[in-house]
Amino acid sequence: MPATAREFRQMALSMPEAVESAHMNHPDFRVGGKIFATLAYPNKEYGMVALPPSEQGFFTSAEPKAFMPVKGKWGQQGATSVLLKAVKKTSLKKAMEAAWKKAKEKR
Repeated sequence: MPATAREFRQMALSMPEAVESAHMNHPDFRVGGKIFATLAYPNKEYGMVALPPSEQGFFTSAEPKAFMPVKGKWGQQGATSVLLKAVKKTSLKKAMEAAWKKAKEKR
């Protein structure tokens, strides 16, 4: 089953110490002030997870219709778009955990 924006939000907020905020007119999810995920960018069909670049390659290869690098420098640093209607919930959960861990380690 594909994920919904509501499920994306619930997964993000289920991470320890995660809080919801907003950045550039869309919801974001942070741990220790560091963004690990966002919703509705570039539009409401997408989310974004800030993966370690090494793990970005794994997810984009495993599910290329669901995960794709964000364009430009952000994408090169691991920012990964998630097409909600194409992503498996189990894969999204793993990606969310990897993004949360990366942000937690940066603080």
